[in-house]
Amino acid sequence: MGLDEIRNRVAAAETAASRPAGSVTLIAVSKVQPTDRVEAVLSAGHRVFGENRVQEAEGRWTAYRAEMPDLALHLIGPLQTNKARQAMAFFDAIHSVDRPKLARTLARIADETGACPDLFVQVNTGAEPQKAGALPDAAGELVAECRTLSLPVIGLMCIPPFDDDPLPHFRMLRQLAERNGLEGLSMGMSSDFEAAIAEGATHVRVGSAIFGAREPV
Repeated sequence: MGLDEIRNRVAAAETAASRPAGSVTLIAVSKVQPTDRVEAVLSAGHRVFGENRVQEAEGRWTAYRAEMPDLALHLIGPLQTNKARQAMAFFDAIHSVDRPKLARTLARIADETGACPDLFVQVNTGAEPQKAGALPDAAGELVAECRTLSLPVIGLMCIPPFDDDPLPHFRMLRQLAERNGLEGLSMGMSSDFEAAIAEGATHVRVGSAIFGAREPV
């Protein structure tokens, strides 16, 4: 496919959903992608990227950051509390706030540094035991705790179960966001981002459809 086609499909999905042009942020998920593919997307003018791990992101993006101040980097993978300080200093947004302990750690560091990236609370919409994220019934409580801690939570994030129809999960996330007064919805990947946009996604995370299949780690 490639970046141009995905941009066109995002724009068409916005139009089909009667949403303003540019209302969806396309996050190019660059984790585990080779440098030449990433540089091709950078050369095409794209500047919003998603990574899964803090150290890998620092290794890849530190030099580019010096050259391209308009880069926006999003952490979309799980975040350990011992990596929280690094992540807060490096990323513009963190999509994986999934537990109170992490929220308290982020708040303490934000108090020390006076800065915090935008945050999304991750919701485990499929209640999968192996997956990170607050369970749907606990998501509102975690959002409330983040607000009590003065954290800048702007939305919710989910990763539907691999074999499930994603649409009920997208709808659940949208309803949870509405109930909690949040506008941001980080949902939708290469195979289902158009359905996510129809359900109100503000951020879609697209990797293989832009870059090609990931190479083995």
